Amino acid sequence: MTNQIKKDILIECHRLNISLVGFSSVKLWEKPPENLPNKFEEWIPSEFWPQNIFPEAKTVIVIGIPVQLPIVETAPSIYYHELYKTVNSLLDSKAYEISEFLNQKGFASIYLPRDGYGDINALLKKPLAFFSHRHAAYLAGMGSFGQNNMILTPEYGPRVRFTSIFTSAEIESDKITGKDLCTKCQRCIDDCPVNAIPPLNESKKNIIPLIDKISCAQRSKRLREKYTSPCGICIKVCPVGEDRKLFSRENMNIYSSKKGFEKYRNAWKHVRSYGSKE
Repeated sequence: MTNQIKKDILIECHRLNISLVGFSSVKLWEKPPENLPNKFEEWIPSEFWPQNIFPEAKTVIVIGIPVQLPIVETAPSIYYHELYKTVNSLLDSKAYEISEFLNQKGFASIYLPRDGYGDINALLKKPLAFFSHRHAAYLAGMGSFGQNNMILTPEYGPRVRFTSIFTSAEIESDKITGKDLCTKCQRCIDDCPVNAIPPLNESKKNIIPLIDKISCAQRSKRLREKYTSPCGICIKVCPVGEDRKLFSRENMNIYSSKKGFEKYRNAWKHVRSYGSKE
């Protein structure tokens, strides 16, 4: 039965044009696998575990939708701002549809919003959501953490948004490869406009650092006042992801060198000069 329901969910996700899907048992929050690609100074507190949010939960289904790289490259801009809103809305509606698909099959299920906070001011006071979709994607074998504290996927690098569905169906977890996708290039560290990402520590290369979430949220608030949030810089400069081949963006000098990339820079400048409150 569990194999069949997993197949049914994957078919439904394909119908809904969902790019990435992953599955993880809630037991992995209690006892993380030993082959995880990253290490943490502290593991997720128990109140953030899915089974302590929805006691019926046996499995977490994670879905991911990409944010298209050429649009992210215009960030901060109204263009990326609108893309971000569109992807968030799609995630919410598709996750709800999947939860109802499972409910109709007799498996108690609920969707979670892609963000667990109501307003940027609330995030400034407590820079956490009530559930981490990044860790859910991580435990579903969808990728590894980068230095920017984002999930890096083979398909899109960090340029993907996630949300989750909690279900009472017991479904086999997806395999975790244990591969760290982060190249430690430090581009996200060097290019962060508020220095929110700590420098790479050679003695702790495999340990995910805690970023300065307050500084990051403060920048988001300033950009939101101009209708150009979120920032997006640390995800656009990440070299990881097959999407770079699709959009012919494998040469990372596009972000650091003006010579030879004038047509891109002119396009970004044009987009950024419209639709925002200066």
